[in-house]
Amino acid sequence: MGFPGTWMTESESMVYRVVPKCACSTIGQIMFYSDHGRFFDGDIHDSTDGLHKWAQEGSQQAIEANVLAHKSYCFTVVRNPYTRILSSFFDKICGIQRNGKRYRGNLVPLLMQKYGIEVGGDDGKQEFDQIASFRRFLLFARDTIRWRRPMEPDIHWSAMSGHISTFIVNGGRYDHIFATETFNDGMQSVLDAVEVAHPVDLAKIPRFNESEGHGPKRAHPVEAYFDDLSMHLVYEIYKRDFQIFKYDFYDPSNKMPLDEIDLDEVHAKLGD
Repeated sequence: MGFPGTWMTESESMVYRVVPKCACSTIGQIMFYSDHGRFFDGDIHDSTDGLHKWAQEGSQQAIEANVLAHKSYCFTVVRNPYTRILSSFFDKICGIQRNGKRYRGNLVPLLMQKYGIEVGGDDGKQEFDQIASFRRFLLFARDTIRWRRPMEPDIHWSAMSGHISTFIVNGGRYDHIFATETFNDGMQSVLDAVEVAHPVDLAKIPRFNESEGHGPKRAHPVEAYFDDLSMHLVYEIYKRDFQIFKYDFYDPSNKMPLDEIDLDEVHAKLGD
């Protein structure tokens, strides 16, 4: 199994378990900069050198040896489940991807046909009922996660606890887990704990939001998208995320975590 979704600086100063839709583009660029003194030119997900990634065969041995020996500082980042699933919808379902095409080819036509979802026309820029379409997308996301149909769940809307647990189950241990909602404080604590070749000033780092501008802008506040049924579906999908990462299920408008994440609890509950 190994350590899928794991990135490590070439200097082995830090190890990061990627969780999609949780500031991973910015974190990857910070890791790259800390080794090389420059940002990767393009989307960090497209880099093939300068940063160890489990998806690169040549990196796997180095990552596995490091993680199993816990040689470096290991961390990951989480996000409010309500805002994360909304972001997935606007980016992956409504948006045109960086290759100029729809995400996963025939996925959007399938959703339009089977679930009656609208996505804002061919370019994702036309007006449509965002709330109705998002709630239908939620049904689809639940179906993929609960019954694996009409397709396997996608990494962008599968639960954070699932991503984070593989690292633990396969022999890794986290030193820190922080929330995107307190990004600067959390990332600073990582940087304070490691030695880097090139110091990073978080106040001056751009936010590499690679999904921004792909699709329509969200027209309503977060809570407007979630009625009672939608909240029930979200809880069905993300119950462990709310509980373990301390987010407020009862108030979709409150994006902030309610408490500090308990690392011992994370390792105990996700290490089965």
